[in-house]
Amino acid sequence: MKLTLSVRANHLKNVAGVMKGTSDPFAVITVLPMDLSEKPHILGKTEIVKNTLDPDFVTTFTVDYNLGSETKVLVKLYDHVSKGDNISMGSTTFEIGNVLGSKGSMRTKKLKDNRGTITIKVEELKDFGHLKLKLGGVELKNRDGWFNKSDPFYEIWKKDFGGNVSQWNVVHRSSYIKDDLNPVWELDHLDLGLLCSGNRDELLLLKVFDHEGDGDHKLMGETKTSVNHLVSTMGSEGLTLLRKGEDTGKIIVHVAEIIESGAEEEDIPVQAMSNVQIGVSTPSVNPPQKKTGTSFVDYIRGGCEISLHVAIDFTGSNGDPRLEGTLHYIHRDGSYNDYEKAIKAVGDILLKYDSDKLVPVFGFGAKYDGVVNHCFQCGPDAEVREVDGIINAYRQTFASGLILSSPTVFTEVIQNSAARAMSAQGQAFEEGKQKYTVLLILTDGAVSDVEATARCIDAIDSAPLSIVIVGIGNADFGAMQCIDDSSSDVDIAQFVKFNDYKDNLRDLTSAVLDEIPKQLEKCFASRGVLPNPPEVLDEEEEIALEPEEEEEIDLSIAFDENGNIIY
Repeated sequence: MKLTLSVRANHLKNVAGVMKGTSDPFAVITVLPMDLSEKPHILGKTEIVKNTLDPDFVTTFTVDYNLGSETKVLVKLYDHVSKGDNISMGSTTFEIGNVLGSKGSMRTKKLKDNRGTITIKVEELKDFGHLKLKLGGVELKNRDGWFNKSDPFYEIWKKDFGGNVSQWNVVHRSSYIKDDLNPVWELDHLDLGLLCSGNRDELLLLKVFDHEGDGDHKLMGETKTSVNHLVSTMGSEGLTLLRKGEDTGKIIVHVAEIIESGAEEEDIPVQAMSNVQIGVSTPSVNPPQKKTGTSFVDYIRGGCEISLHVAIDFTGSNGDPRLEGTLHYIHRDGSYNDYEKAIKAVGDILLKYDSDKLVPVFGFGAKYDGVVNHCFQCGPDAEVREVDGIINAYRQTFASGLILSSPTVFTEVIQNSAARAMSAQGQAFEEGKQKYTVLLILTDGAVSDVEATARCIDAIDSAPLSIVIVGIGNADFGAMQCIDDSSSDVDIAQFVKFNDYKDNLRDLTSAVLDEIPKQLEKCFASRGVLPNPPEVLDEEEEIALEPEEEEEIDLSIAFDENGNIIY
């Protein structure tokens, strides 16, 4: 999936120097490689915002994200200095999955040494079409003194659903026109996904400023509007600008035309809302790929949580756990066996989407008091917290008096998990929320009754549940693949062989979780359950996370005399 990433910073430390005014910040965004042998990928830099320590950057960036893979980005701030000799203002890293799973899909981190905070927000990039817009001003009130005329430009602002409910952020900025109180700005092509998230009735603010070289632009007037309002206003007497309640001129809509998603039009430069600077030329990007339906990201941004259930195979074919080399052997040096590696790889990803991070851990295939149990609790607690809790519960099971036995049956585990998923969803719906569940089954062999297992999966297809089966060890897992294939009609089960990805756990999580987003979408859509509106993060909730020790990553980014990044 493709996400758009936007950046703002607050309370930055001024590094301009004595008698040199206030810093002119800009940010450079870099995707960090998970493999240290690979090179970082610089996405680009934002525009320069002059004379401020609280920049809200207009520039957005496109990031590829896969549920099963970690994607880390480095945000590094600079104070713009002529001839490319820019001064670092601090940096921090964000993991995109953590941001996406946070309330409002937004996350704030503190910079080291009390140098302020950086906030990023992510949204899915969808093709809602674009707006052809050409505006002009009529009899704007001069803000440039008796002997000069203002240099007007306009900005469009929308309410930021990732931050304080009352906070507005810039999403488009025009070029400025010198010495003209009746300006006609260039025709712009604005992406509706970035402009209004596809909601053409969303309230927007249109502000007109007098451009100043030092960045201290003077407000000439503002008005409330929307995309549909702009379209309906085309050719009319225009929109009245107000400043402090006083009429300060009008905005005339010369062109406001919506180009629908998928419509073809030659040579359309769609604005990326990413003007590098206020000037006569602005960069453009190609239109995003067409994607207009509700999606996994829509459900996550609406607060849908993903619960993780874990079920572990304790059949005798795993070998005596006291003997080194067997699948359940607990290493004395603290390193993980393959069961634990799979738990950590999948848990680290999915628990980002669960606020309480509580996980029930089940076992199957072991005898207690001479009776084979196909679904029992691992560890002393009904639910454990985070990955460490799962692994501790797994290890504590070996001290519970069990005897590894047979056969391999996990229909009871599936039924138990499905019932819990239905109950959790029902409770969430009562609270106006949404919840989905992923059952991770770890096994060293094929199930004893393939047909019974397939029937069980078919029977619980109405549950908000995905089943991922990971095969541990070198057994013949052909029957497990049959279960994956046989459940194609309901498409909630998937099998992955651990040894195929043993040397690259990033690829394991990608393979394991690849189908989860589509399964979640299909589950809710088939029941007519639409995503909730994006969650709003109250000001009191916007807590800046403390910087982590490993986060001050110094990438040697060079700039030429024009301020361009030298790759």
